[in-house]
Amino acid sequence: MLKTITLVGLGGAIGSILRYLASTLISNKFLTTFPFGTMIVNITGCFLIGLVYALAEGNKITPEWRFFLATGICGGYTTFSTFSLETFSLLREGQVLYASAYIGSSVVLGVLATFLPIYLIEKI
Repeated sequence: MLKTITLVGLGGAIGSILRYLASTLISNKFLTTFPFGTMIVNITGCFLIGLVYALAEGNKITPEWRFFLATGICGGYTTFSTFSLETFSLLREGQVLYASAYIGSSVVLGVLATFLPIYLIEKI
């Protein structure tokens, strides 16, 4: 268990640094208010977690590498990749209603959860 936690933590640190570097580099390249940096990080994170998932499913990598790469690096890089993989898994299992509910509620409740404390603090 301690080994897994260490791998996830190390991967998370690496992923967070990569997210910062990639997002900053991309944002500096596209001088616009559109969040290209975040969008590209999310899309590349989805690709990477899909790659790790495929390798793990084909027994091409060990569980330790899966934790380091998927939970650690991809999780630190973007949690959107986990959201995407979980949605894919629901759709693959034929759970279209659950997948739709997960997508809709995650986006709507996520935006509301971000808005609420900002709104409340601005009113204080």
